[in-house]
Parts: sequence; C-alpha cells; structure tokens
Amino acid sequence: MAKILIVDDERAIRNTLREILEYEDYEVEDVDNGIEGLEYIKSNDLDLVLCDIKMNRMDGMEVLSEGLAVKPDLPFIMISGHGTIETAVEASKKGAYDFISKPPDLNRLLITVRNALERGNLVTETKVLKRKVSKVREILGDSPAIRKIKDTIDRVAPTEARVLITGANGSGKELVARWLHEKSHRANGPIIEVNCAAIPSELIESELFGHEKGSFTSAVKQRIGKFEQANGGTLFLDEIGDMSHSAQAKVLRALQESKITRVGGEKEIEVDVRVVAATNKDLLKEIELGNFRMDLYHRLSVILIHVPPLTERKDDIPVIAQSFCQDICAEYGMPVKRFNEGAIDALKSLPWTGNIRELRNMVERLIILSDKTITENDVFTFANPSGPQTIPGQSPAAQGPYMDFDKFASFQEYKDQAEKEYIKYKLEKNNWNVSKTADDIDIQRSHLYSKIDKYGLKRSE
Repeated sequence: MAKILIVDDERAIRNTLREILEYEDYEVEDVDNGIEGLEYIKSNDLDLVLCDIKMNRMDGMEVLSEGLAVKPDLPFIMISGHGTIETAVEASKKGAYDFISKPPDLNRLLITVRNALERGNLVTETKVLKRKVSKVREILGDSPAIRKIKDTIDRVAPTEARVLITGANGSGKELVARWLHEKSHRANGPIIEVNCAAIPSELIESELFGHEKGSFTSAVKQRIGKFEQANGGTLFLDEIGDMSHSAQAKVLRALQESKITRVGGEKEIEVDVRVVAATNKDLLKEIELGNFRMDLYHRLSVILIHVPPLTERKDDIPVIAQSFCQDICAEYGMPVKRFNEGAIDALKSLPWTGNIRELRNMVERLIILSDKTITENDVFTFANPSGPQTIPGQSPAAQGPYMDFDKFASFQEYKDQAEKEYIKYKLEKNNWNVSKTADDIDIQRSHLYSKIDKYGLKRSE
C-alpha cells in the first residue's frame, strides 16, 4: 500500500484529500505546516508528497527543495489556490512531478497521483536493476600473480593513467578492466566496451567515432560513437591488436587531443574518456610486422597488466570452480553441488586452453550432468562431451582428460570439432534461441550465425 503525506495549512483541504485518497486504499498522513512536513519526510518512508505552496511557517517550495535534497527520488505534487504558469514552471524546475490548482479536480488528482507513484516505482526498479547488471564479479584467487594484479588495480584505478591488459583469450582481461573502472573516480560514469576483433574494419571508425547522416550509403541518420557514449567514464577497447591502421591513427589523435570527429563530419567534439585496452597478441611483434603503430602502443601502455593463463595459477582453480558452482546452481534454482577432493585434483590436471571461460563452461556442464557430489570420474567423463566415456577398471588419470586424439589430423581440426560441439550444446540448451545463446557464450549474434553456417548446424526436428 502506497504511503502519501499531505502538507497543507487548510484543514478542509487536508480532510478532503485524505478522504479521497483513503477511499482509493492509500495510506495517508497529514500535517499543517512545512516544518513538520519536512521532519516527517526525513524520518519516514514515503511514496508521495502532496504539498501546498503558500504556507505560513515554511513555504512549499522550500519543503520541495529540502525534501528532494534528502530523498531525491521522492515524487512531489504541488498544490496551490493561486496557481499560475510561472508557479508551475518554477515547481517543475525545482523537481516537482506535477502541479495542481485548488480546488483539485477529482479525476485529475487521482490520475496524477497514480502516475507519480508509478514513476517512483520505475525509478526504484531501475536503480535495483542497474545495481544487478553493473555488479562486477570478484577477481577470485590468491596466487602471487592474482595478488599482484589486485594490488596494481588498487594503485592505478584512482589515477587517469591508461592501461594495457594482456593475456590469452578467456583469462579474465575484461574483469580487470571493469575493476579498474569500478575503483576509479569515474565509477559513476559509463564503461563502454568495444570488441575490435568483432567489428569489420570498414565499420570500426563509425563504431568508435560515430557518423553524420549521409556520410556513406547506409548512414540514414546521425550516430553517436563509443567515444562520445563513454564521455565521463571508461572506454574499454578489447582485442585492440585487431584494429585497422586507419582507426589506429584516429584513436591516437583522440588520445593526444581528447577530441574526435565523426565520420563525414567536420566539427571537433571534446571527449573526457579514460581508455583501457586489452589484447591477446604480442603487440611488440605486431609492431615489427607493421600491423600496429608504435606510437599508439606507447600511448596505451602507460601501465601494463598481464593476466596469466589458468594453467599458471592452478591453485586458484578450487575457489574459482566453487564460486561458479554456487552462481550457476543459484541461476538454475537447484541445491548447490560440491566437488570432492578427487574432482578438484582432476580439474587441476586439465590443460585449460580456454582459461576461465572454459572452466565456467565445464562447471556448468558438470552441474547439469553430475549427481549431488561431483567426482573425478565426472570431470574426466565430461571434459570432452563428444568423446568416448571412461574405460571401466582403469583410473581416469591413466586415460587422460581428452581421448582419441589420433582421429584429428591437426590441432585446428580438433579446435573446430570442439567449438562445433560446444555451440551445438549451447544452442540446444537454449532451445535454439540464437540471441540468448550469443549472450550466453559472449559473442555477437552475427558471429554466432556465421559459426552455425560454418559447421552446418541444424535444429533437430
């Protein structure tokens, strides 16, 4: 039940409003002056305030200003017997939801109250959802490499220094970038991610800097680029080693001058952006090969953070696996499963070419296919879901985590087969919902469609 406070020095108005609102099943309190009204606002949870403007002890505009200073999301509806357009405009500028003249029209009053309450609910829900969406996972582990990364983040995040994060695919570079943002002075601003490898070279400049209407054939309207979207926050350039030369030159200029120009435009636009970049490539080798600009490398690499592969910090696997297990079980609404000691040792023995991302997928597979306690036999059985099962009477360790290697002519053939089976598994799990599957495995939908075509995957009838 919504709780409404009426602040008005006329008893007749208070009684009328109370009667109308209580009839509509609202909980109503009233006071006859602004001072008491403000105290009540400060000390109680309210959903809406109806406040008179002309009062003796404290003007309604003061109640509005001071009330919103304490509770900025609380809707105010101002009421007055001397309503003018100027008064309504002033109330709106100070943050009032709406303005109603005395005597209030019954229908308009109830509609305005309902809309104001709905707006308040939407504001609250939006904040809750933003907190859920923006919640950043912890960097799990206590290995020396992870302790060094956490210490570097704590030192570097509060500064404006640019950071270059290196490491293999799936090792957690994005998570490091998000913590650099979360612990910076820009945490209240946006963090905008651009996957440079997933955007065609002919579109990367438009993606980063935006474009003007008519600047090229398909530019039917103006577009704001990622640099402008990240204004006041952080721009995360993932896989920057795959960026085209022309885009590299424009990014370098943007870093040097803090200005960008949209494609097809002439106006320079100032941007206040902190750039964090990441790559799985050796950029120094790419510079030698002529694929990456040395001056851009030096602009980006004020601070270097290397995220080691999972095989170099296997002691972190137990805590990471258990954390994934708790999260995934919660998502599926099932009791939390546990790993026995043998299962943990088995997980440590795997090669983890896909790093943290592969470990999470493995844990999810084990949760779905194993019993309450996950054993070492489960780990080796489901490590390669397309391969044969474990051989009875032989220890899993003796068989090795991946079997029947001889059928693959090359490492690439093995990777393609593993990728095919993985995508097929995820598509079937999501009932062939391509958008959901793309989000689930963290690739763009267009990229997933190309993979489906590449491997000839079709939905089972």
